[in-house]
Amino acid sequence: MDADLVDRRRLIRGLRENFLGNSPDWYKLAILAFLIANPILFAINAYVAAWALVLQFIFTLSMALKCYPLQPGGLLALEAVAIGMTSPASVYRETVNAFDVVLLLIFMVAGIFFLKDLLLLTFTKLIVRFRSKIALSLLFCGVAAVLSAFLDALTVTAVVITVASGFYGVYHRVASGKHFHHVDHDSSVDDGVHELHREDLDRFRAYLRSLVMHAAVGTALGGVTTLVGEPQNLLIATVAGWEFIEFFVRMAPVSLPVLGVGLLTCILVEHFRWFGYGERVAAPVRRVLEDFDAAETEKRTDRDRATLVVQALVGVFLIIALAFHWASVGLIGLTVIVLATAFTGVTDEHRLAHAFQEALPFTALLVVFFGVVAVIHDQGLFQPIVDGVLALPREIQPSTFFVANGLLSAISDNVFVATVYISEAARALESGVIDREQFDALAVAINTGTNIPSVATPNGQAAFLFLLTSALAPLIRLSYMRMVAMALPYTVTMTVTGLLAVTYLI
Repeated sequence: MDADLVDRRRLIRGLRENFLGNSPDWYKLAILAFLIANPILFAINAYVAAWALVLQFIFTLSMALKCYPLQPGGLLALEAVAIGMTSPASVYRETVNAFDVVLLLIFMVAGIFFLKDLLLLTFTKLIVRFRSKIALSLLFCGVAAVLSAFLDALTVTAVVITVASGFYGVYHRVASGKHFHHVDHDSSVDDGVHELHREDLDRFRAYLRSLVMHAAVGTALGGVTTLVGEPQNLLIATVAGWEFIEFFVRMAPVSLPVLGVGLLTCILVEHFRWFGYGERVAAPVRRVLEDFDAAETEKRTDRDRATLVVQALVGVFLIIALAFHWASVGLIGLTVIVLATAFTGVTDEHRLAHAFQEALPFTALLVVFFGVVAVIHDQGLFQPIVDGVLALPREIQPSTFFVANGLLSAISDNVFVATVYISEAARALESGVIDREQFDALAVAINTGTNIPSVATPNGQAAFLFLLTSALAPLIRLSYMRMVAMALPYTVTMTVTGLLAVTYLI
């Protein structure tokens, strides 16, 4: 066979393997089919082609476990610009309009990274000090909610994952006859666990699984309450012109009843041991964790204690600065970075860079969102839908928006959904279709609708997806369907409560 032909075939094989990495072949073929079909559809009917692209983009979001949406979604957005569905100027305009959210993701998430030691200590002490599983679950859910109201939900989830991974590794090594040092989180060492410890290990997995799920739901409960709880909150607040206190007050008629019902659900599922909850930690496991915590406390140095004090003070500054709106949220986050690093000795560039790793992929994806939103605006896709909803009686418009946002947020990313709907509501206000009072009610419905029902699947909540794709998930046997099943009681109770509150209280 001709050598050039062999080389070409190898090159083609390499390109095929590199395209979207380790994604399944059927997924790669689907994306290629989308990219080929869109220009043809656009030449036939621009409106239909634009709707096809939006549905394709939602498909990439729903398949986030197969391939991170940045690459396939980015290809679709680039194609949309290339064939004329939208323009670079429109994408830039959408990005600039949401620049506060971009700053939030870049600086606030990185800022909270430098408060992790304090957050880790908080959750560690909760696990060790509280013997009642119901009380501990309630605290995990409640503390995660409070923290997520002022911090980034992804960072709070990352802290919970770190704590759970650490405790899992500690117990696993002790059960395997090893020492505390160099905790290994690789599930491949499971085979080394003595059979006498297998039952304790399985119970401990269920114990940690329930705690991290309570905490993940807690991030959603707290995340809906303030403008920094979730990225779409700030986006909605920016469009509506609400500051920190006003945002909290406007959401309170919905967010506070949902918070109460969410905490009550936490108690009930733990007490009755429903949906995989309720597992208690065995006495030998608790002794292992207590010994580990005592060892960690004993080796904590004066410098470590000083770092915790500094982080606590910076945390107080963060809450006050947000409450009184001293500056843009992103700039407050940058201030947190400066204060938390300058007074804890973090001055190496590489240590600083590590803090930005968690948020920047999602920041890039957010700009891709804005590209798709630009298509929606330029092609007027949602105009008939919004017009249809606004043609309904005034009193049922908020609940209709809540349901529409909730259904879409359960299968797609809630930031994307919120971006689309709040933009359309703002257009309706500017054109005089609705008045300011109705716009405020719709903004509340959009925010709560994208935050609350989205706990149904990992596709809607970034914190859930982050947990599912973490190294902890396989260790504690947390699969996609198990996460959906464990979230189900929360999904039902919180969504029903939110819908009733939107219908009757705003």
